Amino acid sequence: MGQLYWEDTYELVLALMEAYGEVDLDALGLQQLGEMVMRLPDFADDPLLVNADILTDILREWYEECNP
Repeated sequence: MGQLYWEDTYELVLALMEAYGEVDLDALGLQQLGEMVMRLPDFADDPLLVNADILTDILREWYEECNP
């Protein structure tokens, strides 16, 4: 897949679905989501660059991918 960065929303979602497919998205907080992203093996971005808007976009995309 290559290295993942904060702006790679869809690719991050796919990696999250593979790594954490059993997670309850309705109970997932933004801080927990950020930690999950940073634990992905291909994640290569600076953790200090993340903000609530980025995490909200990732969570929204993940939810939409799981609930078409």
